[in-house]
Amino acid sequence: MLHERELKTFVDGTTQYFETAVQQPASIGSPYLASGAPTILDYTGVINISGRREGVVYFTAPRAMLTVLLMKMQQNDFSHEHMCDLVSEVANTICGSARRGFGRDFVISPPNVVHGERAEVSVVPGRRSFVIPINWRSHSAKLVVALK
Repeated sequence: MLHERELKTFVDGTTQYFETAVQQPASIGSPYLASGAPTILDYTGVINISGRREGVVYFTAPRAMLTVLLMKMQQNDFSHEHMCDLVSEVANTICGSARRGFGRDFVISPPNVVHGERAEVSVVPGRRSFVIPINWRSHSAKLVVALK
C-alpha cells in the first residue's frame, strides 16, 4: 500500500508536468481510494510498474482536454495518433518523475494507450487504486496509481 509521501511523489510529478509543458499549473484534488474500477476517460496512457513496486499507473483524460493541451504546445494536428502520443507522454513523464523519487528499482514500462468507450485497464484484483483528480482550465482528468 502506498503511503501519503509516496502519493505526493505522483502529485508533484503531475504538477511539474503541467507547469513545464504548458506553463499553466493544474489544480490537484485530494487523492482518494477508488471503490471499484476507476473511471477511464477518452484516452488513457498506461504504465506498468515492476521492481521494488509492482502494479500500474495511468493518466486518463478527455479528448477536449488533450486538444487544448496540444494547442498550448503550438500543435495543430488533433488526430487520434497525436492524442495517443500526448497521453503517453503525460503518463511517461509523470512516472519518470516518480522514478527519481522511488529510485532505480522502480521500473517503468513503455506506455500503452487505450481509448474509447469500452477501454479497460487491468489492475490486479485486490490491489487498491488511488485516484488523483487533475483539473486544468475547465477540464478534468485523473491519475490512477495502483501499486503494491
